[in-house]
Amino acid sequence: MKKKALATILAAVTAMSTVLVGCGESAPAATTETATTTETATTTETATTDAAPAQTEAPAGDGTTIRLVNNKAEIDDGLHKLVAKYQEETGVTVEIDTIGGGQDTQAVLKNYYQADNMPDIFIFEGDTQYETWKDVLVDLTGEAWTEDTEAEYVNGGKVYGFPTTTEAIGLAYNKSILDKAGIDPKSITGPESMKAAFEKLDSMKDELGLTAVIGYYTEASNLWWTAGQHLFGTYLDSGLSRDDTTYLDMINDGGKLDPDRIKAFAEMVALFNQYTDPNGVSGTYDDQIAGFASGKYAFVSQGSWIGAVLTSTDAQMYADAGNFEIGMIPYAFIEGQDTIQTNSPNWWGLYNGGNVDAAKAFIQWCSENDGGQEILAKDCGCVSPFKSSTFMPDDPFADTIAAYTAAGKTSAWHWQGWKDGLAQNVSCVVFQDFAKGSIKTTDDFVATLQKAVETYYAQ
Repeated sequence: MKKKALATILAAVTAMSTVLVGCGESAPAATTETATTTETATTTETATTDAAPAQTEAPAGDGTTIRLVNNKAEIDDGLHKLVAKYQEETGVTVEIDTIGGGQDTQAVLKNYYQADNMPDIFIFEGDTQYETWKDVLVDLTGEAWTEDTEAEYVNGGKVYGFPTTTEAIGLAYNKSILDKAGIDPKSITGPESMKAAFEKLDSMKDELGLTAVIGYYTEASNLWWTAGQHLFGTYLDSGLSRDDTTYLDMINDGGKLDPDRIKAFAEMVALFNQYTDPNGVSGTYDDQIAGFASGKYAFVSQGSWIGAVLTSTDAQMYADAGNFEIGMIPYAFIEGQDTIQTNSPNWWGLYNGGNVDAAKAFIQWCSENDGGQEILAKDCGCVSPFKSSTFMPDDPFADTIAAYTAAGKTSAWHWQGWKDGLAQNVSCVVFQDFAKGSIKTTDDFVATLQKAVETYYAQ
């Protein structure tokens, strides 16, 4: 049954449909269906702050089925193992709907909502997407798992999102290649040392068996999130404390960019353009990760999530390349920036029009050491955000994330708080045009990006 909150979401869909989409995907148009105003949205009881955390018991195996939307294709196999185990223990079926291949998950979810086909558990990313779904999200305050993590999504003092993993964004490298070239990754602390390392590697490409120094991919239709979101997001946060939102606040103030910082960032992007695989402007995510897994790139512009691919889909080519040690350094476009970005990439939210009790029981089980934590770590490659978990993934990035975290050298990522659709509709195209050469210089890149972002915020 439609809730009155549908009016809010339909308005969001309508707004998105008026945006000029530049990445080969159009936002869905709103239907003409009218939301009822006589019904009230389902609400959930909020636990008082002094109450003991609620322990949601798993429902009996009575044929109950719930549905989960997943937006990470690389963990789909692992999630199927997870839900098979849950069904074995509880009798409850969890259906998985994986949205991958560069699809806009939020657009798909909005279409599901309009069709009265919302899943019980769905993905949302940060404050902007919370605003879209806030009227239909279950308040999870007081659930037992909230006492075991600091990574839950909180808004207005209440918990609305369940974290599954911690991910990291940084410049990933093949340590074996750097060792052969005599380059200590710790020596790359800013633009000059980064440039020197790239130049040296380029001069040794044949000796090292490299196709390119870096696998930097900018194809805008399906990989819009690689440069347009994750790399651009490092402009906001590199080198900053986790609670520093200076550059997010600027961009949300009419699309402003700091001239000095964005210029330095642009110089790093130009370096990547110069030394990347030329196929990066049209290649796929699979191409990019395969190039790195097979030892053809010394660096790759992807985050820690590719560890799950290296140890599953691309495991054979990774093994053939020697199962080389992998590390990550900061995107140090200004000398001395010494942090990588770590965060929960998204959260599972519960739909208040679905089977709330069964969904609560499932996520509680997923948080438990004797529940889903082993499969999430070993089969999905998740670095657990739960303090009680004793499982670490067989993931080449796990040690790197742990080391930076222990040293206090992490920044948050705040791109989740910029205007919805900025990466899909605007920045991805500018990065791709710069890589293709239709934007010639760093000054032109900065001017084009600044104008495009300001225009988008003005809409």
